Amino acid sequence: MKNYLLPFLSIIIGACFVLWVKPNNKNRIKLLLAFSGAFLMGMTVFTLIPEVYHSIIEESHSHIQIKNIGIWIIIGILLQIILEFFSHGAEHGHFHSPAKGLRTQFPWGLFISLSIHSILEGFPLHEHNNMVYGIFIHHLPIAMVLTIFFLDSGIGTKKTFIFLFLFSLMTPFGAFLVNYVPEFVKYHTQMSAIVIGIFLHISSVILFETSENHKFNYQKLGVIILGFILAYGV
Repeated sequence: MKNYLLPFLSIIIGACFVLWVKPNNKNRIKLLLAFSGAFLMGMTVFTLIPEVYHSIIEESHSHIQIKNIGIWIIIGILLQIILEFFSHGAEHGHFHSPAKGLRTQFPWGLFISLSIHSILEGFPLHEHNNMVYGIFIHHLPIAMVLTIFFLDSGIGTKKTFIFLFLFSLMTPFGAFLVNYVPEFVKYHTQMSAIVIGIFLHISSVILFETSENHKFNYQKLGVIILGFILAYGV
């Protein structure tokens, strides 16, 4: 149940927090992003990567098949780079495009790219239940940034909630597919490797983009270390 509920709640909580609290300190959001990036990277390195390689070693002792997992990870990285041409970096809490046109039309390109990303995030949850905590922490600041961006653009509260509500269903939908569609279960190792590539790309970009002119920031370093420690303990 948590694999369906937590990814959904993370988007709703992030959006409601912006609407009720109306945060105006962007530095705190950047610190939350840095924490989420470190936590997501930690979960990927400490949990997802070891379990995927353990799974493939149990299934086959072929060196070629073990090495091929790296190919799927690279595919995940490349896929995320392609998706970001349409999402403009929303997956890591940053927009590279202006809000022009959002008042008159629904951002379908952004929605579809984020939906593909989120559905894929739900696939590893079938075999790696603890990854749901990484996704939960990852989605919180993303929902906050999206909500602030949409409201500032003038798209309106109604369209903002429609977008975020539909978006919040995508990761649970991915978890549903891999649980109830046998074809997805058959390739769960390859799909998990693709998600590893996606997570590695996103988390590294988050940690890079939250830097301020590459200056030392003890607060950022502190939340990053905390994110790694908590990810190791999960």
